[in-house]
Amino acid sequence: MAGRDPFEINGHAITPGTRQTVDVPVSTLSDHTPIALTIHVIHGKKPGPVLFVSAAIHGDEVIGVEIVRRLLKADALRTMAGTLLAVPIVNSFGFLNHSRYLPDRRDLNRCFPGVPEGSMASRLAHIFMTEVVRRADVGIDLHSAAIHRTNLPQLRLTPDNTRLAELAHAFGAPVMMHSKLRDGSLRMAAEEVGVDVLLYEGGEGLRFDELAARAGVSGILRVMQHLKMIPRKGVPKSRGTPVMAAGSTWYRAPAGGLFRGYVGTGDTVEPGAVMGAITDPLGQVETELVADKYGVVIGRTNMPVVYEGDALFHVAETPRADAASEGASAHMEAAPLYDEDEII
Repeated sequence: MAGRDPFEINGHAITPGTRQTVDVPVSTLSDHTPIALTIHVIHGKKPGPVLFVSAAIHGDEVIGVEIVRRLLKADALRTMAGTLLAVPIVNSFGFLNHSRYLPDRRDLNRCFPGVPEGSMASRLAHIFMTEVVRRADVGIDLHSAAIHRTNLPQLRLTPDNTRLAELAHAFGAPVMMHSKLRDGSLRMAAEEVGVDVLLYEGGEGLRFDELAARAGVSGILRVMQHLKMIPRKGVPKSRGTPVMAAGSTWYRAPAGGLFRGYVGTGDTVEPGAVMGAITDPLGQVETELVADKYGVVIGRTNMPVVYEGDALFHVAETPRADAASEGASAHMEAAPLYDEDEII
């Protein structure tokens, strides 16, 4: 549209109808290797909201990086309105070291909004807030379970936020959960400056998961269509109905030993259902893990060797657990198959 201004970021001016990758200097490693915050900007010809999509705030949560990569290849973005700020790797330090944390052992998602003269994590948080969050109207932050765990695709929402509830239904993840804001988190810092953020969880740390990748890309495109940033054509329809969980329960190991899980993410459970068993290495003592609520499994450990107290299953308490399970399957069945060179 004539008269639409360029998008200004870090000294770069991205003209309407173009896209550009901008590197914002962050720091320098001890061997003099520069580290930058890489932001891919797509500035549409027509006006619209500014959406940021971020991944790898925790450096080992690589599924979000793959989701952003696939998103940027989507045909629907060619005629996009508004502006997309895509940040595939926020925590480059952790990403390079295959670590959740920064080299100073701080969790970046507990250091927002940060300050320019603070710790390494605080400085990175400040840069991300300044260059990305404060320039946006809304955001989607991509996460996964930690290493040795896996999560069913799900959304975490700030309670009593009507706008986020609408965006979450548009996203269409199988399960949605209310999650209170934590001090130092990106969500809290963003909401304090008027930017609502959807938090997506799916997959496992340091692993790609096709279900989580497809659900993430499809959900972001549906949110963009809801915001009128992209046309409906080519946007995958949500085949399942998102289910709002009333709460959730962690089931922990009653004893240490060798764990065998009988249910996976997306499976439904009911009171009395045996979800798994723990035995000693000789097989002489076996302890069963029994559900005491109705729900759907949204997270589980992948480790067969467990200590007493380890979290084994995360179960969302839903009135329509069957619908949530069907919604998870629909993401895999309905999504188009990607070319082999699109799946690393």
